[in-house]
Amino acid sequence: MNAAIRQYLVITGNYWAFTLTDGALRMLVVLHFHQLGYSPLEIALLFVFYEFFGVVTNLLGGYLGARIGLNRTMSIGLFLQIAALAMLAVPAVMLTVPWVMAAQALSGIAKDLNKMSAKSGIKLLVPDEQPGKLYKWVAILTGSKNTLKGVGFFLGGVLLMSVGFTGAVIAMSVALGVVWLSSLFLLKQELGKSKAKPKFREVLSKSRAINVLSAARMFLFGARDVWFVVALPVYLNTVFGWDFWKVGGFMASWVIGYGFIQTLAPRITGNMEGKHPAVLWAAALALVPAAIAIGLMAGWPAQLVVIGGLLLFGVLFAINSSLHSYLIVSYARGDGVSLDVGFYYMSNAAGRLLGTILSGWIYQAYGLTACLWISAGLVAMAALLSVWLPEGNDRPIEGRGYV
Repeated sequence: MNAAIRQYLVITGNYWAFTLTDGALRMLVVLHFHQLGYSPLEIALLFVFYEFFGVVTNLLGGYLGARIGLNRTMSIGLFLQIAALAMLAVPAVMLTVPWVMAAQALSGIAKDLNKMSAKSGIKLLVPDEQPGKLYKWVAILTGSKNTLKGVGFFLGGVLLMSVGFTGAVIAMSVALGVVWLSSLFLLKQELGKSKAKPKFREVLSKSRAINVLSAARMFLFGARDVWFVVALPVYLNTVFGWDFWKVGGFMASWVIGYGFIQTLAPRITGNMEGKHPAVLWAAALALVPAAIAIGLMAGWPAQLVVIGGLLLFGVLFAINSSLHSYLIVSYARGDGVSLDVGFYYMSNAAGRLLGTILSGWIYQAYGLTACLWISAGLVAMAALLSVWLPEGNDRPIEGRGYV
C-alpha cells in the first residue's frame, strides 16, 4: 500500500468517525428538544450558531490550513467536537437555549474544520493528470460520509431511546477521543501546508469558476435544508404520528441511500465536467419539490407524495452534490488548496444557515408546502448560476484562475 492510499484511508476514517457523531448529535438535539416542547422555530434557532460559525470557519479555516497544515486543522476539529459533546453532558437544568447554542457553535466550527481538511487533503493525494481518479476518490469520500451521517441519525434516535440524552453525548465523546489520539500520530505532518505563506486577504477567491460554483452551492444546500432540517422531522412526528425510532430510522435510511448514490455519481454522470451537467442536473432537481408541493395541494395521499418525492429528491440531490464536490476540488489550486475549498464550503455553510432558519420559520408559519416551494426556487437559482461555470475544457490553471 503506497503512502497516498494510507493517508487517504486515515483521512477517510477520521472523517467517518466525526460524521457519525455529527449526525447522531443533530438528531439527538432535534428530537430531544422537540420532546421537551420546543417549537420548530426554537429548534431551528438552536442550530443557527452551528451554521453561522460554519460560514466563518470555512473562510478562516482554509487560511489556517494553508498556514499550519491540514493534519493540524483536522485534529483541532476533532478536539472541538469532543469539547462540544462534553458541554452537552451537563445536568438537564443547565441545558438552556444559550448553552446549547454555544455548544452547537463549537460543533459547527469542528465540523467544517474537519470537512475542509478532508476534502482539501484528497486534492493533494491525486496527480492533476488523473481527473477521473480524483472524481472517484472525492465521490467515495463524500458518499461514504453521508452514509455514515445517516447511520448517525439512526444512532442518535436509538441512543436517545436507550441511554438518554446525557448518556449518548458522553459515549460519543469518549469514542471520538480515541479517534483523535490516533489521528495525532497517523496524519502526515505537512499535509496541505502552503509553500508560500498566504496573506489573509487571499481567503477571498479570485477565481470566477470558484465564485460561481460557490454561489450555486449555497442555493443548492439552502434548498435541501429549508425542508429537511427541522420541517421534515417535525412533520413526520406530528402529521404522520411516527415515533422517534421511526423518524430517526427513516431519516437515517434516506441519508444512507443518498450517500450511496453519491459514490455512484461518476458512473451516472460519466466524465462530464463543467456547466452542462451542473445545469441539467440542478434543473431536474428543481422539479421534484415543486411536484411534491403540487401533490400535497391537490390532496393526494400525503405519505405517498412526501416519501416518494423525498426518495427521488435524494437521488438527484446526491448527484448534484457529488458533481459540485468534484468540481471544486478540480478547480482548486494545488498549492494552498484549502483556501479555495474553504471559500467554497463557506458558501455551503451559508446555504445551510439560510435553509435552517427558513425551515423552522416557514414551517411554523406556513407549513411544509411553503417550504417545498421555496426549495424549488432555490434549486432553480443554483441551475441558473451554473450556466456561468466554465466549459469542461476551460478549467482554471495553477496561478491564474478567473478574474
